[in-house]
Amino acid sequence: MADSPLFNQTGIQLTLALMLIIIVAGLVIVVLKFLSIYSNILKQREWLEAEKKRWNLSPEERAEYEKQLREAEQDQPENQLSGNLPPSDTKGVIRNINSVEEFRIFPTKRRNSSFIKYISPELTRLILWFLGTAIAWLVIGTTFGLYAGIKYVVPDVEHTGWLSFGRLRPAHTNAVFWGWASLAMVGLSYYVVTRVSNVENYNIRQGYISLILINAAVLAGTISLLAGVNNGGGEYREYIWPIMITFGIGIAFSTHNLFRPVVKRIVKEIYISNWYVISGFMFIIIVILVGYIPVWQNGVGETITQGYYMHQAIGMWFMMINLGLMYYFLPQQLNKPIYSYSLGALAFWSHTFFYTLIGTHHFIFSAIPWRLQTTAIIASVGMLIPVAAGTTNFIMTFNGAWYQLKTSYTLPFYFMSIIFYFTGSLQGTVEAFRYTNLLWHFTDFTVSHSHLTMYGIITFMIWAFSYTLIPRLTGKEPPKLLVGIHFWLALIGLLMYVIALMIGGTETGLMWMKKKPFIDGVINMFPFWLWRAIGGTFMWISHLIFAYNFYCMVRKKESVRVPKTPAEVLAAKRQFGNTEFNS
Repeated sequence: MADSPLFNQTGIQLTLALMLIIIVAGLVIVVLKFLSIYSNILKQREWLEAEKKRWNLSPEERAEYEKQLREAEQDQPENQLSGNLPPSDTKGVIRNINSVEEFRIFPTKRRNSSFIKYISPELTRLILWFLGTAIAWLVIGTTFGLYAGIKYVVPDVEHTGWLSFGRLRPAHTNAVFWGWASLAMVGLSYYVVTRVSNVENYNIRQGYISLILINAAVLAGTISLLAGVNNGGGEYREYIWPIMITFGIGIAFSTHNLFRPVVKRIVKEIYISNWYVISGFMFIIIVILVGYIPVWQNGVGETITQGYYMHQAIGMWFMMINLGLMYYFLPQQLNKPIYSYSLGALAFWSHTFFYTLIGTHHFIFSAIPWRLQTTAIIASVGMLIPVAAGTTNFIMTFNGAWYQLKTSYTLPFYFMSIIFYFTGSLQGTVEAFRYTNLLWHFTDFTVSHSHLTMYGIITFMIWAFSYTLIPRLTGKEPPKLLVGIHFWLALIGLLMYVIALMIGGTETGLMWMKKKPFIDGVINMFPFWLWRAIGGTFMWISHLIFAYNFYCMVRKKESVRVPKTPAEVLAAKRQFGNTEFNS
């Protein structure tokens, strides 16, 4: 295999094609944003030309022009077209006048008048606490990761035991897994499950118990890992069992809580979002028990258990929950239904079937029985079905609404996360092939792949959902410029990161296959590790911006706003408890 041409291998060709798709998708967003900016420039020029013509008008023409402007003004007296006084219509706009006591026609939805709270203030606070603590762990965890990446380039920067690479790396991965992503997903699930069930039936106290237990587990786990106390098991399983059991109990409280609105739902059907969300919560408890009960952890059984634990945590917890959230938030953000409910059902059941069988696809040519390796490879190829079905469903939902990418600050996060879902998942399938596994396993390529999925898919999705939901909970939007900077820093940094490690990991694998000394591979990786640190810095800065944006959405002083439009009046009545408008 070592002597065969690299680019003749199917796995290499597919990987290059997938990375090209990501780059093209990013360029599409660049072009759309440029067209939006260019359109605004043209409109501004047109306005300036109109102003020039206006100043060159004669006094009579200017008087006529100003009269037309006054007649076209939207702010009309109370007795013109609306209000409680007898109607007056000097412009002759209406012909048949009828009186109604309440508003029956609503204006086109405006962004600042669409913040209607559909959930209780108590649940709103709980969700914001989940998201707030999640963001804190994002900053802490990625700070560990950035410093670990810098140590690749400057290994002698310091020699503190608590900050050694062997302790920083698991502290980083576990903090972003169980702290950032898990807490954010739980908080978002509390909103989605109650909305699609059309009933709020939570025990808020149980929700706070879950919040406290999960945060306590991640805090204790981070301290123990930095102190050198770990499980000694495998990747993402470094927390000792009392800490991970605490995390599992916290998840169990939320699992019980989330079942309540589904059981008491008003609608008969269970929407596809709840299929994914409830299944994900059930699976993670099973995964923790399988990973930590010391029954199968002997010899080869330990490796098989590790493969199951690692992949089911990613595929049946992180991926499952986020896909369920996507089925709710994407149609809502685009203001149109999901393209196909049947494709969603196909994706759900095929994902559940195939993903539970791929645990050993990273252990090809190992001591694991050959039949299990082959099963994992076949199941990895089977993952093409749910990935293709889900991606098609999401992309086709965009159909007819692509123009929104030009002006929306949330949809680029949705779009790129969907592209990463397709490319990252298929790249995982490619990595399961025997040749590519032999080439890439134990190299930095696997680090690249994990960030392509956990960061490109999971984190980008959570950001999209957060920017969609939090303004609806608080009525405050983040600075749009900072959201754009956040997006581009994260995207460019991630591309730097993954492309550098893909190239460097491939070169290292080729050197190993040719029996080159190990140290040659280390020396060869130095420039790629430098790019890894640069890309990681971009990503880390974007996290700080996201944290500040969250602060703006939650803590910024609120100016007194008097409702003017009918939609704003109705929203105010709903917010202040007018029972006539309560659902």
